[in-house]
Amino acid sequence: MNFRPLKEFFANFLQNRHIARHFRRLTLLDTMTHIGISREVPDTLSRALLSAASSDTDTLFKTLDAHVVGLTESEAEVIRAHLGLNEVEHEKPLPWWLYLWHCYTNPFNLLLTLLAIVAYVTRDASGALVIFAMVLLSTFLRFWQEGKSSRAADALKAMVSNTATVLRYDIPEDTADLDPNLSVGISRIRELPIKLVVPGDIILLSAGDMIPADCRVLTAKDLFVAQAAMTGESMAVEKFAELKSSNTTNVFDLDNILFMGTNVVSGSARALVISTGNHTYFGALATRVTENDRALTAFQVGVNKVSWLLIRFMLVMVPLVLFINGFSKGNWLQAVLFALSVAVGLTPEMLPMIVTSTLAKGAMILSRKKVIVKRLDAMQNFGAMDVLCTDKTGTLTQDKVFLSRHVDVWGKDSDEVLEMAYLNSYYQTGLKNLLDVAVLEQADLNKSLNPARNYRKVDEIPFDFTRRRMSVVVAEREDHHELICKGAVDEILSVCTQVQQGDSTQPLTFELLQQIRSITGDLNEEGLRVVAVAAKELPPNKEIYSVTDECELTLMGYVAFLDPPKDSTAPALQALAAHGISVKVLTGDNERVTAKICREVGLEQQGIVLGNQIEALSDAELGPLVEKNNVFAKLTPTHKERIIRLLKSNGHVVGFLGDGINDAAALRAADIGVSVDTAVDIAKEAADIILLEKSLMVLEEGVLEGRRTFANMLKYIRMAASSNFGNVFSILIASLFLPFLPMLPLQLLTQNLLYDISQVAIPFDKVDDELITKPQRWQPGNIGRFMIFFGPVSSLFDILTFMMMWFVFSANTMQKKALFQSGWFVVGLLTQTMIVHMIRTPKIPFIQSRAAAPLMATTLIIMIVGILLPMGPWAHYFRLVALPPLYFAFIPIIVLAYMVVTQLMKRFYIRRFGWQ
Repeated sequence: MNFRPLKEFFANFLQNRHIARHFRRLTLLDTMTHIGISREVPDTLSRALLSAASSDTDTLFKTLDAHVVGLTESEAEVIRAHLGLNEVEHEKPLPWWLYLWHCYTNPFNLLLTLLAIVAYVTRDASGALVIFAMVLLSTFLRFWQEGKSSRAADALKAMVSNTATVLRYDIPEDTADLDPNLSVGISRIRELPIKLVVPGDIILLSAGDMIPADCRVLTAKDLFVAQAAMTGESMAVEKFAELKSSNTTNVFDLDNILFMGTNVVSGSARALVISTGNHTYFGALATRVTENDRALTAFQVGVNKVSWLLIRFMLVMVPLVLFINGFSKGNWLQAVLFALSVAVGLTPEMLPMIVTSTLAKGAMILSRKKVIVKRLDAMQNFGAMDVLCTDKTGTLTQDKVFLSRHVDVWGKDSDEVLEMAYLNSYYQTGLKNLLDVAVLEQADLNKSLNPARNYRKVDEIPFDFTRRRMSVVVAEREDHHELICKGAVDEILSVCTQVQQGDSTQPLTFELLQQIRSITGDLNEEGLRVVAVAAKELPPNKEIYSVTDECELTLMGYVAFLDPPKDSTAPALQALAAHGISVKVLTGDNERVTAKICREVGLEQQGIVLGNQIEALSDAELGPLVEKNNVFAKLTPTHKERIIRLLKSNGHVVGFLGDGINDAAALRAADIGVSVDTAVDIAKEAADIILLEKSLMVLEEGVLEGRRTFANMLKYIRMAASSNFGNVFSILIASLFLPFLPMLPLQLLTQNLLYDISQVAIPFDKVDDELITKPQRWQPGNIGRFMIFFGPVSSLFDILTFMMMWFVFSANTMQKKALFQSGWFVVGLLTQTMIVHMIRTPKIPFIQSRAAAPLMATTLIIMIVGILLPMGPWAHYFRLVALPPLYFAFIPIIVLAYMVVTQLMKRFYIRRFGWQ
């Protein structure tokens, strides 16, 4: 069971609290009060839901101290004060002391602690103190940086919130003490953040809404709810105001109960909130859900592969170091300590902090560019994306649709068709799309029709993505009912048997059908979206209608809409193509309209595939088609999801941009789901990235920032892997020939820690423009090759340093081993610190490409510390000794030669393998 959509939806969690008893709640709320969070969904919760389902509405209102007109704001505040916000206590932030412990308990710190204990036991108190100081520094550095990143991520999530439509009762101040049921005030519909919903609230639901709490349905019209996140059942289930079966024992079979976190697929309803937050069914389930339930992203898989590559290398090299030094030096305790230090040196222990801070920095930069990152891992997928699938409306086109034509069946202007379309849009209670908004903007028509006075709504048959049409039934005069249906042309024609011609009708023949298709096709060729309108008169002998009544309709005509492309679309598509991202259009619209829009925005069509073609193809047959075609029209939500799934199986990192309820499945299926702040709740819930501005130009900026983020993470991994490999290779060579250890364990660990500190500014480094022109993905094999290629370069200069210390400064006896170790400590730290400047860019460092000021500062400071450490008062703590003046004459030569050779090797590597 996948709870990922629900988990990310509840971004902030509160501490659980018991409910005060003095509140006048009877059986239902008393049961909820003592549930709290347990390891299982308790039977008491199920019994409470069963009780709520079977209770009559009057009893339920009394039980919850609720009113049919809605709670007042003051009542809601009192309830909220006792029950808390409507938030789920799951994966809440750890207490600071527990999080500090978590920062300490990593392999690096545990190894250091072991070394500190061994040093203390062997009466090396000063060494133990220094190692303990290193542990504290490492722990608090991670605690500070990751805490800062976590707070930044939470702040970004808080910028995007879902709302609920709530009925609130406003009472004039002079009558505030009266009973709301006396109706001295007025009920108002309000959009409130979901966390402010309380038990007793009445909420209004329509297609695309998330269910904000556990609720009892009061009224419903063709209400279908997706409960897959709770039950695993892919099909939407219909909900009613009445319980159909009183013998039901499974809470998910209750026809009149809605569960927090599920969503409305179609229809509308009014519901009473019976429980919120931790006291909902989802709240009880949430404690059994962990982050392990989420499938690993491409980013996480890449990090894991790199980590295992380094672990395998460590498992080979560390035993070699242990046995060579143990047998050659005869001191096995010291050999073990040295081998442990080498193991630490081979581990990129700063990787978690570097990754977290780099992702958080990228997310904060994007937030200033109107891009909100809900999940930090999505930053890297942003940079790796090479295929962007997008809806057409509001993305390629303006987020504004204009009513262009209203014509009869023969293409002649018709006010009657517009009037029927207006009544249909006016009375529908489901999700009003841009087409409905364009129709309802006809203010003069509203004045002449005056639907509120001249018509009475009888019933409604909501829209769904299978029928692709919706109907309302109205009564102008009580002697008959009028069913008015509008929707996609083909779907309307499928339920029509005749057409309107003047004051008469004629049968819908095959010849007439061909003529209709020609007329609507001409409108499509003009770039107009065509919606057909049909109607039927019915006797006034019933008040409830269903899909079966949509038959034998009379086609009245069409309303046509202009959906003009955005001015920014064409340059945005060119920019995405220049950055290696191919754009594919996935739309439910007509293929002719889609083709015209694509031509207008400069998107070269590589073939159009229709939804009915997709239905007839297997995955094996469809796979090549999704690869070579870039326009897909007349799609259902299932078609969009399938296309994305096949593109992923073809090896692409796929993004999807959408904002409708029909886009939710595709958003979840994509490697990176992108939506907008104005999208329906379920689309925002399914997305990883939220755009505050629906523009491909904004998306391009996000892609580039994602690539910068990846490039900076790759710098650390490359630098750490190659430098550490070179160090260990040098240690192996030195261990074979030296009568003493080339560096003491404490010195090796100190060097490693200083070197890591010098890299903490990598997340703030600049990235060359050439490195962000193409999608970037994790290639563990390339890391291994890079490590083996550049590691020996540093080893070469380590060996030169060994020879200098041995022959020039005569540090070739046990009495002078401290001088030898001090000399290599300084050179090793300088070359290790310098390597980040060499491999951060394929260009010549410091000349053609310079690091950002923070990275320049940290590396310079650490290099100075490394040089001063053997010369200062702290040298004896690290078993270092002062170096002779002649030594400092050789250092610039060695470091400069190292930089030149590394640059030459880098050029050869780029010509042979490329840089990314």
